[in-house]
Amino acid sequence: MANMQALVLVENEKIEVQTVAVPELKPGEALVKMQAASLNHRDQWSRIGMYPGLKYPSILGSDGCGVVEQVHDDADQSWVGKSVIMNPNVNWGDDPRFQSFNYSILGMPTDGTLAEYLAVPVHRLHEKPSHLTPQQAAALPLAGLTAYRAIFTKAETTKDHKVLVTGIGGGVSQFAFQFAKALGCKVFVTSGSDEKLAKMKEVGADGTANYKTEKWEKGLVKQAAGNFDTIVDSGGGPGFTALVKSLNRAGTLVVYGGTAGTTVNVKLPYFWFAQANIKGSTMGNDQEFADMIKFVGEHKIEPMISSTRPLAEVVSAFDEMHEGKQFGKLVIEI
Repeated sequence: MANMQALVLVENEKIEVQTVAVPELKPGEALVKMQAASLNHRDQWSRIGMYPGLKYPSILGSDGCGVVEQVHDDADQSWVGKSVIMNPNVNWGDDPRFQSFNYSILGMPTDGTLAEYLAVPVHRLHEKPSHLTPQQAAALPLAGLTAYRAIFTKAETTKDHKVLVTGIGGGVSQFAFQFAKALGCKVFVTSGSDEKLAKMKEVGADGTANYKTEKWEKGLVKQAAGNFDTIVDSGGGPGFTALVKSLNRAGTLVVYGGTAGTTVNVKLPYFWFAQANIKGSTMGNDQEFADMIKFVGEHKIEPMISSTRPLAEVVSAFDEMHEGKQFGKLVIEI
């Protein structure tokens, strides 16, 4: 049996590159020779035991790009040799509005993309957008899907909307920014880093605010000449009240994370008097994934990449993510 190198979650708080067996194909599967993978916060959360359903040992990684080397079934031979990315959804279910109870994401507990080879059902494969390099394509799947559902399905954003994306710097927030800009929206961003805000101005942000400054929302609303129709937030916490105050009448505030805290203080009358919405969101269904890939291809969107490094140095990328230093996706070349 052939062996490969893979990033293995050995036990709680212990990850290391190990030599493991190349997976054997089951009916309906393809074997993908991985070229690149990228990290998501869920990988770090799995590392430190914060993610549900952890399995030890396990190969982490939800995002990746590679070339199909072989398939189990003769009917799938047309995939061999194609450059592909993987839909990270596992068992979304029949209802496009929400995931099933046995839903999971590629990379935990199912072995993931941070390995030289990946065995994955053929129905999870999508051809790589032709304008992207393997490294760029590897940065797309999970964060791109999450951002697409938030911007389009949940917020129903249109080109005349003013959009606010909080906590810019991570993959989802940057894709949300890029998708809204591609629509033709005016898009504003927040961060706790003036350096990240300056970079966002360079790539087209219409206004910025450092959420560490007092009453930052008032200055941002002034820059926008009014409140926001769409707000996409991953922070929650104490700053959530400022977001509510910044939401336009009939506007939608989409929440997909709680990095600043999962308990918030919200005065409900605002929502009913303003006819406003607050919607929770995470990941997205299979149709949204296909639509996201199509949108990225049509608008030639290129993921923002913070850094690339070889698989042998992957642990350092986890450490960088833990410290919050990245601006864009952390990509691993395999």
